[in-house]
Amino acid sequence: MSDTQRPLAVTLQVVSIVLFTFIGYLNVGIPLAVLPGYVHSDLGFGTVIAGLVISVQYLATLLSRPYAGRIIDNQGSKRAVMIGLAGCGLSGAFMLLSSFLQTLPLLSLTCLFIGRLVLGSAESLVGSGSIGWGIGRVGAANTAKVISWNGIASYGALAIGAPLGVWLVNRLGLWSMGVSILLLAALGLLLAWPKLAAPIVAGERLPFLHVLGRVLPHGTGLALGSIGFGTIATFITLYYATQHWANAVFCLSLFGASFIGARLLFGNLINRLGGFRVAIACLSVETLGLLLLWLAPDARWALAGAALSGFGFSLVFPALGVEAVNLVPASSRGAAVGAYSLFIDLSLGITGPLAGAIAAGLGFASIFLFAALAACSGLLLSLYLYRQAPKQRALREKPELVQ
Repeated sequence: MSDTQRPLAVTLQVVSIVLFTFIGYLNVGIPLAVLPGYVHSDLGFGTVIAGLVISVQYLATLLSRPYAGRIIDNQGSKRAVMIGLAGCGLSGAFMLLSSFLQTLPLLSLTCLFIGRLVLGSAESLVGSGSIGWGIGRVGAANTAKVISWNGIASYGALAIGAPLGVWLVNRLGLWSMGVSILLLAALGLLLAWPKLAAPIVAGERLPFLHVLGRVLPHGTGLALGSIGFGTIATFITLYYATQHWANAVFCLSLFGASFIGARLLFGNLINRLGGFRVAIACLSVETLGLLLLWLAPDARWALAGAALSGFGFSLVFPALGVEAVNLVPASSRGAAVGAYSLFIDLSLGITGPLAGAIAAGLGFASIFLFAALAACSGLLLSLYLYRQAPKQRALREKPELVQ
């Protein structure tokens, strides 16, 4: 294979694996724009509960990260992805059951919560498993490419899934979401079954808490940058409703489209400029986008704010992620990806109820100011890590310098 063909061949191989992330996150995206309104308007629960229904999935993902990392490192990434896809199917069954119990609001809500918990656990296996599978097949030198394409798959699926879920419910009813998720999970399992697995890397497995400590600063920056996404994903539909604006789902789609566009156009900058520099630039743009959402006088300005937020958030995960994953040996790569990803789960899990409480007290516009302040804090942290990076690199290369 020639040098000109090699990058394309690597990209195609990566895409064939992150396809499973796309399928998994399509299952996440389909109910995303529907459930807050369903819980608030149809079942009659408050905004905090509506936010919690979304956020409980991220909390489940967070809690399952250590287990997912162990499966990836010890049993292989392919097995982790297939277990995760089966979990997606089970979550669809609970959503289907919830739709049949709509006349019993508390029971319907309970089924939703169980399904979201299962889906959250499945998400950690599919998302981290696909990253580990991709890196295992194309090599650690392509880590940034794998993480970037995995993000394109996940947020692209959310951008497609959100309007698809609204369309399904409007045309067929809530039950159609559960059936769609079941069918997608079955398709994913059929496609994954014959694919070649990545080899399991031999070597020392660092304890998860040890890995977590290494990636803590980078993960904190990711968590602060993720609050904007969580706020938009969970509350943009209710924000539009209070402003009497139409087509809130376009905000989610435009966020996803901007996110994907930025990764396709600028993903290679991470290898050229370094993760920290890219993260600093991205968090600056995201902060501006969230401030625009906060101050938006009409729906067009809100769309512009969502687009800027998606563009800014696009490379935060891979930029800080490359720096974080490089801190651990290859044999603990699954644990590193899981530990680092844990911070986005924590952020999204907290964002729903916290932003819901802020919205209840100060109005929906105020939650975007809160998210902008968080992104700005992530920017300041990334600046600090960038300035400390040469010193940390010197200590790793010459450990005798550590007193």
